[in-house]
Amino acid sequence: MTIFIGTSDWGIAAEGTAAFRAEDFHLQRFSALMGCVEINSSFYRSHRASTYERWAGRAPADFRFSVKCPKQISHKYRLEGARDALARFVDAAQALGSKWCVLLVQLPPTLVYDELVAGHFFEQVHARFGGSIACEPRHASWFTAPAERLMRDLEVSRSAVDPAKWPGAEEPGGWTQVLAMDHAPLLYCRWHGSPREYWSSYDETWLRERALWLQALPQEQSCWCIFGNTAAGAAMRNALRLKAMLRDDLHVGMSWPRGEPWSEAYGATRS
Repeated sequence: MTIFIGTSDWGIAAEGTAAFRAEDFHLQRFSALMGCVEINSSFYRSHRASTYERWAGRAPADFRFSVKCPKQISHKYRLEGARDALARFVDAAQALGSKWCVLLVQLPPTLVYDELVAGHFFEQVHARFGGSIACEPRHASWFTAPAERLMRDLEVSRSAVDPAKWPGAEEPGGWTQVLAMDHAPLLYCRWHGSPREYWSSYDETWLRERALWLQALPQEQSCWCIFGNTAAGAAMRNALRLKAMLRDDLHVGMSWPRGEPWSEAYGATRS
C-alpha cells in the first residue's frame, strides 16, 4: 500500500517555524515532514520550467508532487481547443522530473459532461503526461454511469472531495479498480475542511474514520490524501495527525518522510 499525505501548499504555520533552520526554504521545511504536496499556484498562473526545476531540487529524492492544471485550460477553454496550452503547461512542469506523479484537473461547476470533449481531452493529457490523472468535476452530470465508464476506460481517477457538493462526490470514482499488481489506479482525496471550507480543522473522529478507510484499501492501491484547509493552518496539523494515526494506532505498513520529532510542533501527538 502506498499512501501519500500532504497539503495543497507548502506553507508552515508560525508556531512550527522554530523547529527549522532559518536558512531553509519553505519547501525544504515542508518536505522534512510531508511526503507530497499539491501545487495549486499553477491553476492561477504559469510557472517557468526553471521554477519547477528549482522546486524539485529543494525536495528530497522520495518527495512527490501533484500539479494542478491551469485555469486557462479547465475554465477558459473548458477542455476544448487547449492542445497548445496543455503542451506549454506539461512541458514546463516536466522539469519536476520523476517527482511529478499526478496531474490534477479541477473543472468549473458549470461544465456539463460531454463524452467527446472529455474523451478527447484526457487522451491528449495521456499523450503528454506519463503519470496519473486525477479529475475533480463539480457538475452533477459527471456523477453518472457514462462519465464513470469513460473515466474508468481512460484511466482517470475522480477525486474524493470534502465537503461534497454532490451525492457520491465524497467517494473516489472513475478508475479505481485494481486490475494488476503493476498497473494499479490512483485514489486521490481533497479535503478542504468542514463546516467552514478551507478554514475548519477536522476533529479526531473524522480523521480516525479516514484512517480506518485507508487501512482497508487493497495492498496494491495507491492513494493521495491532500488537505486543503490551509486558510488558518489546519491542513498541516490534520495531515500530521492522520499520519500519526496510521503509523502508531493502525500499524499500516508504510515508509515515512524524515523529521518525525518536529511533528509535535503542529499538534500531531499520539493517541
